[in-house]
Parts: sequence; structure tokens; C-alpha cells
Amino acid sequence: MTTAGDAVEALRAAGATVATAESLTGGLVCATLVGVPGASDVVRGGVAAYAADVKTSALGVPAALIAERGTVDADVAAAMAAGVRDRLGATYGVSTTGVAGPGPAEGKPAGTVHVAVAGPAGVRTRLLELAGDRAEIRAGTVDALLSWLVATLGEESRHVRG
Repeated sequence: MTTAGDAVEALRAAGATVATAESLTGGLVCATLVGVPGASDVVRGGVAAYAADVKTSALGVPAALIAERGTVDADVAAAMAAGVRDRLGATYGVSTTGVAGPGPAEGKPAGTVHVAVAGPAGVRTRLLELAGDRAEIRAGTVDALLSWLVATLGEESRHVRG
């Protein structure tokens, strides 16, 4: 099974749903998930918030946070994930923000990516430092985020049962 297939199956097993908030991946996380048959049972939707003002208006990321730190930031990723979870009424919100390249942005090198998972147990973020061209960085981000979502679902279901 693919990582997306694992994620859809884990969400279904948990009776959970997901929504995506994406910057550098531009909708690729959501598209990858909905490529799995039966994804409509668990995917609520996604927001491709590429521009900073869209992160603020569509997802509720504080403009002051972006003004202070830029968009390539762990707290921005956390706010994106929490915002999409709330706005789309999902059990989990996931997000991506970073630099796909080819060059640096906001003083950060290509491959610097922040991802977040917001769920019933709170919001967690991870920094990814990926190598490759734009396509490889974007694909690596999707794979890493969906793998982490599967692990998070497993951890949280063990806590509920345990």
C-alpha cells in the first residue's frame, strides 16, 4: 500500500477526518490523498494558501506572526494546521510551508520545510531538511507528512485504548 493509502486506511480505522493546508506543496498532499479509492470517507478538503495574505485570510494565521518571522516557520505551520482543522471541521489538520527551491527564500535554503499535524491531542510541528529539486522536495514533503500522520493516528489510538 502507498503512504497515502496507509493514511486513508488509518483515518478510516480511527473514525477520523483530515483537512490540508498547503503552501509549498500547492495542493499535492490533498491530491495525493484523494487519489486513493474511498478517500471521500475521510478527506474533508484542502486549502492551497501559497501567498502570505491567503494564509491569514483563509486559515487565520496571525499577520503579525508572518510579519515577524516570515512564512517558513514552525509556528506558521502550526497555525495553518489548526486553522484548516477548525475551518473545514476535520478531526486532523495537516500543513506544509517551506522552500521548494531552486534557490533560497526568506533567508532559508531550499529544502527547509515545516509541517504540522493538529488533532485532538494538540498541534505538533516538525522541521524537514530535504534535498533535491523542486519536485523531489515537494514529493518528499508529502511522503514525510503522510507518514507522520499515520504514526500520529497510531499513537493517539493507543492512548485512547491504553
